[in-house]
Amino acid sequence: MHKKPANLIIRHEDEAVKERSACGHRYRLISEGDKDVAAWAHAVDIDGAKLHYHKICTELYYVLEGEGKVVLDGEEQDVRPGTMVHIPPGVVHGAVGRMKVLVVGIPDIDDSDVYYLED
Repeated sequence: MHKKPANLIIRHEDEAVKERSACGHRYRLISEGDKDVAAWAHAVDIDGAKLHYHKICTELYYVLEGEGKVVLDGEEQDVRPGTMVHIPPGVVHGAVGRMKVLVVGIPDIDDSDVYYLED
């Protein structure tokens, strides 16, 4: 007998909450408020991203559109559609350029785990 999983979520970007973030604007596809999720996923329209880091969260960036650079601990790396970036906790990161990125964070998002560098 096949048992249906308890928490299936299907959400379209145009139905997701859109809000300002450190990187531009994000659409909360799977995020805080969703029950029993192991990770969060946001579609992010990046237009320059403030340097920040997380003490707990690991982030995965997958570039969908556009191009630019990600800054990882002070080093710029070119990115374009199809690029995957793994950002472990403690790595100071940001972005330069305009691009659309799928950002997945593990564990689930916690805004108290975002630390900005002083300007």
